[in-house]
Amino acid sequence: MSTLAPLRLLREPWNASEGNQSNATAGAGSAWCQGLDIPNELFLTLGLVSLVENLLVVAAILKNRNLHSPMYYFICCLAMSDMLVSISNLAETLFMLLLEHGVLVIRASIVRHMNNVIDMLICSSVVSSLSFLGVIAVDRYITIFYALRYHSIMTLQRAVVTMASVWLASTVSSTVFITYYRNNAILLCLIGFFLFMLVLMLVLYIHMFALARHHLCSISSQQKQPTVYRSSSLKGAVTLTILLGVFFICWGPFFFHLILIVTCPTNPFCTCFFSYFNLFLILVICNSVVDPLIYAFRSQELRRTLREVVLCSW
Repeated sequence: MSTLAPLRLLREPWNASEGNQSNATAGAGSAWCQGLDIPNELFLTLGLVSLVENLLVVAAILKNRNLHSPMYYFICCLAMSDMLVSISNLAETLFMLLLEHGVLVIRASIVRHMNNVIDMLICSSVVSSLSFLGVIAVDRYITIFYALRYHSIMTLQRAVVTMASVWLASTVSSTVFITYYRNNAILLCLIGFFLFMLVLMLVLYIHMFALARHHLCSISSQQKQPTVYRSSSLKGAVTLTILLGVFFICWGPFFFHLILIVTCPTNPFCTCFFSYFNLFLILVICNSVVDPLIYAFRSQELRRTLREVVLCSW
């Protein structure tokens, strides 16, 4: 995506002059500094797949009353956040294709305004998506460690307040970001938010895995079935690796990009890294594709409702 890329404000450091950037690039000199030429069609395809997937998740949760619980409401909000990523990506890509093929001719001021709107949508979806990933982790932690008190702790009212707070904070933060994007403090806040969510998920999921492993060890020692224990422990470890691995792989490069913008905007290595910004955006969109597979489609009740939704649609 060459001209009107999503989050263009983060594509490269604003405080590095063009001369410095070109010198740094020339200094790096290697072919890998040219980045990747990712076609618009790939952005379009991934956006459509993500949009359909997450629409199905939202439709299934709304349709089945058995899924009207805080846990599934949080999953529904995560799907809506991922839908925002898809919609903003689709709008940006279609807008670019129309401009490139001369179908759409508009003033530069309107282009800038549309860019700001799309950037705001993307920033809001990034913050809300990360927030709901953290909320789901906390909800699962409460489910395991406070099972008997779960319904008194995570009431419907508290769930609604949590969801409303996340959406409000996401909207406000995206507005602040678009307004003050030239301030490094804004980027530091985004980086700090990502690191906080990463540490939160690491601590909660590892603690949950340790407890499950302890229970399995106790059960297997009583029943003298070490094979079942090893099998269940391996399954739990694989699930934990998938959860945290997907999160880190999809979001890590994007936020590492932000760290380099703040710390070394003119360094040759950093300049080369900036040229792969579109690849990092692809990974973020891939996260929107993978999220339903991890958090939603593993539920048997939700899969059954999804089949009903798809069959009814035909």
